[in-house]
Amino acid sequence: MVLHQRFQDFVLFLYVHMALCDGSIHISEEQVILDKMTKLFPTESDHKKKLEHALTEYKTLEPSMVAAIIRDSFKFFDKVTFSQKYKIYTDMYDVVNADGKVEESEKTALVELKEIIDLNSEIRQS
Repeated sequence: MVLHQRFQDFVLFLYVHMALCDGSIHISEEQVILDKMTKLFPTESDHKKKLEHALTEYKTLEPSMVAAIIRDSFKFFDKVTFSQKYKIYTDMYDVVNADGKVEESEKTALVELKEIIDLNSEIRQS
């Protein structure tokens, strides 16, 4: 299932996923995301509103659907290079570390994301 037609909207979805995987978004996680959104959406002015919309969208999803959405979206955006995908992974690391502690659920989400990125890299090479 693919929810986003633009890669940067999908990246924002991933930021939100990382921030919420421990059950809540910490103010420092929100600030890191907002900072990253200035590069992700340079022509848009209301990043806070866009983030709030993304949070609302994410919270309406069944948690069991999120992994499939991420996997399907990475396949959908098959023209995105491995280095771009890996940059996203490092951005996610910034998000989960923003509040000064990494919960077990955040570690799990990072590992799952890395596996999906690695899997899609293998698929592209075949």
